Amino acid sequence: MPPTLKQIEEQTDQLPAAQLAELVDRLTVKLHGGIAPGIEDSWLQETRRRVAEIESGIEAGVPGAEVSARIRKIVGR
Repeated sequence: MPPTLKQIEEQTDQLPAAQLAELVDRLTVKLHGGIAPGIEDSWLQETRRRVAEIESGIEAGVPGAEVSARIRKIVGR
């Protein structure tokens, strides 16, 4: 018998945050029918470009707490 949703949820409590985020990402992609060909490569290139800009000092990152505060303000929480 497959595990229940409760059992799966309990198992995810043991995962490091990065692995949990990866799992959520994979499930989201699966739920929405996958990623169109070429899109994943385009996003990978864009991500690498943005990381390089931050690492070189061309752009500055935004702290996670500030991003969360902005999102809460937008959604009214």
